[in-house]
Amino acid sequence: MADEQARLGLGVVGAGMAAKPHAQALDALRDRIDVRGVWRRNGQELQRFCAEYDFPAAESYEALLADPAIDAILVLTPPNAREDIVAAAAGAGKHVLMEKPVERSTQAAERIVTLCDQAGVTLGIIFQHRFRAASQALAAKIRSGELGRLHVMHLVVPWWRPQEGYYDRPGRGTLAQDGGGVLITQAIHSLDLMLSLAGPVEAVTALAATTGLHRMEAEDFVAGGLEFANGAVGGLMATTANFPGGAETMTLNFDRASAILAGGNLTLNWMDGRSETIGETSSGGGGADPMAFPFDWHMAQIVDFADAVQQDRQPVSTGHTALAVHRLIDALIRSGKEGRRIEV
Repeated sequence: MADEQARLGLGVVGAGMAAKPHAQALDALRDRIDVRGVWRRNGQELQRFCAEYDFPAAESYEALLADPAIDAILVLTPPNAREDIVAAAAGAGKHVLMEKPVERSTQAAERIVTLCDQAGVTLGIIFQHRFRAASQALAAKIRSGELGRLHVMHLVVPWWRPQEGYYDRPGRGTLAQDGGGVLITQAIHSLDLMLSLAGPVEAVTALAATTGLHRMEAEDFVAGGLEFANGAVGGLMATTANFPGGAETMTLNFDRASAILAGGNLTLNWMDGRSETIGETSSGGGGADPMAFPFDWHMAQIVDFADAVQQDRQPVSTGHTALAVHRLIDALIRSGKEGRRIEV
């Protein structure tokens, strides 16, 4: 029980747009997580954030690292600010839970993962879609073998992000800050969930483009074919150019049933005529407001990470599992540029 466990001491770095669901989750987890300080370079925004959620503001990042009661650091900064922050945390013996992606490039992400491995600290990456009730129910059915072998997978991420208010923000959609476009910033959640359910992808053939609906450096549309290591085949389409945006949908066709994940809802259509629904449909942030989703998935992932640290085990989502997504994204972008099949 949560009240029988010691609270995990947590320091938070970064308090921008991505921090909202984390703050809501941490506020609801006060009996399990002790937020001992939040640090952000912008002092005015830091004070506003801390006042809103009643968290203490830290004098500096160094002050967080020097606090012996802090077990872990939650990193919510943009990807281009991660490497030095994680290096300092690992050097201080602090475990790290970090927003996706690991970094802008796979090479930088690999350095971060290696650094944490060598320091002996736990590294968790936020991929909250794994913690939806529907996702967990499907994962359990796949593990049990009752669905049979997977043959076909389709993934559609039909999202929308406006130019004004989103891509017009400094650095948004650039390689220097974000590391890419729709794949590494938006569809990465669905790609991670796909890999956790369907297994690794061996090769891809893709088209990547920037549509006339956006003025941005990186891609806002990707479509492609996937070849899985288990022999299954699949296809994906991911975009932020689909106004007004809709829920991502993943369809997996097995020997004995098809499974459809739409947002937070799972529908199983069995070959023998049965049909069942698990979970509850909810907004996933697919429209103009990227934060329009509940925070209970973040709560579940934060608790899993805290348990992992205190039980000396790996969390569900690790730096190593995240690297698989980074490598898949690299292959899709490279295939789109070179116009040919690329092995992952």
